[in-house]
Amino acid sequence: MPSPAGRLMLLDSASLYFRAFHGVPESVTAPDGTPVNAVRGFLDSLAFLVTTHRPTRLVACWDDDWRPAFRVRALPSYKAHRVAPDGGEDAPAALGPQVDVIVDVLAALGLARVGAPGYEADDVMATLAVREASAGGDPVDVVTGDRDLFQLVDDTTGVRVLYCGKGVRKAEAVTGDWLRARYAVAGGPAYADMAVLRGDPSDGLPGVAGIGEKTAAALVTRHGDLAGLLAAADDPAADLPAGQRRKLLEARDYLAAAPVVVQTVRDVPLPPVADALPTAPADADRLGELVHRWGLGSSVERVLTALAQSRGA
Repeated sequence: MPSPAGRLMLLDSASLYFRAFHGVPESVTAPDGTPVNAVRGFLDSLAFLVTTHRPTRLVACWDDDWRPAFRVRALPSYKAHRVAPDGGEDAPAALGPQVDVIVDVLAALGLARVGAPGYEADDVMATLAVREASAGGDPVDVVTGDRDLFQLVDDTTGVRVLYCGKGVRKAEAVTGDWLRARYAVAGGPAYADMAVLRGDPSDGLPGVAGIGEKTAAALVTRHGDLAGLLAAADDPAADLPAGQRRKLLEARDYLAAAPVVVQTVRDVPLPPVADALPTAPADADRLGELVHRWGLGSSVERVLTALAQSRGA
C-alpha cells in the first residue's frame, strides 16, 4: 500500500512553461529588458503547487525529444503541424532562451530534472509513476495540462493527475471517480482507448471519422477496450451498429498505429532519481547569480519558502 508519509509530484515541465509564457505578459523582463515571463510564471506555478499540495519529493520531467521517432514512424501526422522549417519545434522565439534559464535555476535549487533521449516527458512521468507504484511507495501527483495523461490515473496505487487545463491555480484533482463522472470511462487505460477513437487535432491524431467523445467512451465501455471493439467490428454477429462498424473498419490502419502514439511508455530506462525536496539550494552562489542576472528575486524566494514549508509538513 502507498505510504502515507509523503507524496511524489511529477511536473510536465513543458506544459507548465508554455502555459506560463502565454499567461504572463512579455513585459515581465530581466533588468536588461530580456523577457523572463516564462521563467517567472514557471517558478510561481512551482511555488503554488508545492505550497498547496505539499509533496515531499518532486521531479521536473523533461521532453528530451518532443516528437520521438517511434511515434512518428507509427503515425507520420503526429505533431507534424508543429515542425519548424529547421526541423525543430515551432515555438515562440522568446521562449527558447527562457527554457535554458529554467534549467539553470532548477539545478541551482537542487530540484530533480529528468528526461530521456528519444522519449517525451509523458513517458518519463509514466515510468516514474509506475516505478513508484510497483515499489509500494508514495502516492503520486502528475501535474499537467495534457489530458492524455489521464491514462495514468490509478486509484489503487494513489496516482492522480492535477489537471491545469484552466490554470495551475484552478487545477482539478483527476481520480477514477472524476473520470467516470466526466467521461463515463472506467479508468485510466480506458481513457487512452477513448482518446485514440476521439482523436486530437492538436497532436495530429485524426481519430475515427464521425465518432466523437461520448460515442468513443460508450464504445470502450461496452466492449472493454480497443482490442475488444475491433474484434466486435470484425464479427458480423456482434452488437454494433452498421455505421459504426463501417467507420471502424475503414479506420483500421489508424487504429493499429494510434495506440503507439497515445499510450505512454512505462518502462523508459531511467536511473534512480534523487527526488527529495532539497533542504538548501544545491548551489547558493549560482542561484544568487541567476536571481541577480534575470531579476528573479521574488519568484525564487516564493519557491524557497514553499519548499521549506513542504519539508516541514
